[in-house]
Amino acid sequence: MSFDSEVSNWKYSTFFENKNHRFDKKDILKILPKDDIDEAYNVISGWDNYSSTPLRSLNKLSTKLNLNKIFYKDESKRFNLKSFKALGGAYAVEKVSKGNKNITISTATAGNHGRSVAWGSQKLGLKCKIFISEHVSESRAKVMRSFGADVIRVKGNYDNSLNECVKQSEKNNWQIVQDVAWPNYKLVPKLTMAGYSVMMKEISNQITNQKISHVILQAGVGGMAAAMVAGIARYLDHVPKIIVVEPESAACVLESIKAGQIEKISIEKESIMGGMSCGEVSLIPWEILKNSVNYCVTVSDDHISKTIKFLANNQFADEKLIGGECSTPGIISLIALTNDNAIKNKINLEENSNILLFGCEGDADEELYQKLLNSN
Repeated sequence: MSFDSEVSNWKYSTFFENKNHRFDKKDILKILPKDDIDEAYNVISGWDNYSSTPLRSLNKLSTKLNLNKIFYKDESKRFNLKSFKALGGAYAVEKVSKGNKNITISTATAGNHGRSVAWGSQKLGLKCKIFISEHVSESRAKVMRSFGADVIRVKGNYDNSLNECVKQSEKNNWQIVQDVAWPNYKLVPKLTMAGYSVMMKEISNQITNQKISHVILQAGVGGMAAAMVAGIARYLDHVPKIIVVEPESAACVLESIKAGQIEKISIEKESIMGGMSCGEVSLIPWEILKNSVNYCVTVSDDHISKTIKFLANNQFADEKLIGGECSTPGIISLIALTNDNAIKNKINLEENSNILLFGCEGDADEELYQKLLNSN
């Protein structure tokens, strides 16, 4: 089957328009303030080996979809941690430790956040305890251990690992560095989001003569998506249409926007996109996303493997790209939305459109990446 005939059949699972949409720059920057965003960039850009990650052009895909430009923020080599999360957890560790070498850092993770926290702790000579669920691969656990972290596996899903992390941290007086907020725990998640916003600062410097018309943002608990919205408010002089994409099995942002309040959903089957398989949107991201998002879309796992192959075999761009499972849904949803003429027209995907996508991880889980890359 040819590339064109292959992708022409791709479909999304659910599409939802946010009837309460309004982009209020002042409100957004009250939640994640400009000074916090600026400080994160100033600190992180001063780290050893810092450099902006590339903004690729998926020129072959934009031609096939009859769009002007598709920009792809490639986070596959960020600080050699292979994920945008290198920006958040490590920054939060630095801020909360305040030079104190005697504290122990703890976190729960599906993989990439824990890698960042472990790396940040190692840089500062801090002890680190990381809680993972039974669904997190040994490949990811091994990388976290390589940064000196004590990795503790917990039966059940991510929520079980988080509950155990909180329980043990309270018992042992460990400092939790989590990317999820809950009542009375909001400072650290804000720090991680401020770290993520560095990506939008870089993008604003990388796109100088084009205006982004649409941005598609992956969401798990919503931290990255909300940080990018805050980055748009801080750095861009225009507001693109904002689309959130989630796994069909874990559409907590979509269901919450539909209900007008945070809705906790039951995940009956874990998505291959493990870092996005979350049952509840986090408190701070929710306050930003509930009004700023124009549309929500969900996708199945069906086209993840093909998308990884198309990236690796330079079907989408002139260069070969390494994109992990959580880098695929932006591409999959864009293709699916353009395949639906009614939706394509509704959201103004046109020949002059400039789309921003996020390749939020590389082969962070090397075993899974190779399995997906080499599957039939």
